[in-house]
Amino acid sequence: MQFAYTILYVSNVAASLAHYEAAYGFTTRFLHESSTYGELETGATTLGFAARELGEENFPGGVETPDCKRRPFPSEIAFATPDVDSAYQRAIAAGAIAVAPPKLKPWGQTVAYVRDIDGHLLELCTPIG
Repeated sequence: MQFAYTILYVSNVAASLAHYEAAYGFTTRFLHESSTYGELETGATTLGFAARELGEENFPGGVETPDCKRRPFPSEIAFATPDVDSAYQRAIAAGAIAVAPPKLKPWGQTVAYVRDIDGHLLELCTPIG
């Protein structure tokens, strides 16, 4: 078994790709002509985005929609960077929603949290080790 990819269900795939480019510095690898699926260049593991309509088609009952007025879902995606403070500020400037500012954790890692334009929880952190 190998971890292949993560897919986030979003309201607008092209807008999410543009947000992740501006906020986190990734580039778009692929956007399907239907605009219902796209991927970012993120390294060894793919981060993909699918339109919520695909979730309605793929799963009986569809998918939940994150709501920034409620607590985040109990999952997160983490992006490692040597400069969490700058990454956090860049993300906020690009429309991410602040959750927790950068903080040095007892194990020596700096960690911050934001939510993307669809409400998905993201961790910005220094690499461990």
